[in-house]
Amino acid sequence: MKEGPDIAYVATLIGDPARANMLTALMSGKALTVSELAEEAGVTIQTASSHLSKLNDGGLLRPRKQGRHKYFALANDDVAHVLEGLMGLAAGTGHVRKRTGPRDAELRLARVCYNHLAGDMGTQMFDSLMAQGHLVLDGEELALTDRGAAFAADFEIDIDGLRKARAPLCRECLDWSERRSHLAGSLGRAFLSRFEELAWAKRDRKTRVVTFSRSGTEAFNGLFPVN
Repeated sequence: MKEGPDIAYVATLIGDPARANMLTALMSGKALTVSELAEEAGVTIQTASSHLSKLNDGGLLRPRKQGRHKYFALANDDVAHVLEGLMGLAAGTGHVRKRTGPRDAELRLARVCYNHLAGDMGTQMFDSLMAQGHLVLDGEELALTDRGAAFAADFEIDIDGLRKARAPLCRECLDWSERRSHLAGSLGRAFLSRFEELAWAKRDRKTRVVTFSRSGTEAFNGLFPVN
């Protein structure tokens, strides 16, 4: 038997269609109940409970209780990162589900990828931050420059606080619809939260769509111009 990480085990957990649907639903960043996840997967609550038990035992979920209800969320950013990568791989190799109409276009424009902005506007933000010298690639690692730290601070993001946290500050995440990078990590999460605080954007917890107002779109484009 070969030694090392058992990717076949993790792939089997993700590869079941019902479990894949549940995990995709949790990419909204919102914790969901067993009944909500059963509806997303198109299975009974009993079957959903069995699937969730396997995902939890495999370390892909983080369960928590609130009152009488038990909720499930993705275990961490690493799980979301892998799922987004698999979505990109599936899209890039032609394994795409039938389009759902206008909502699909909205998802491609701007959506939540676990806790940060993805879609066309997410890649625009990433490209602009790179072009302005706020982000740089240090080898294979994404890094925030001093100029970028000042830029984020001017946008009222607590960079010092983010750096003290355990989560990575900057991560490059391959966008499944754009096939280009968007910004993940605690900084990506902070930018999305700030857009919501300023009422530039509002997320739909059920669909993952992020809707920017007209004024929010104008402000976003001014902050993150692209050539």
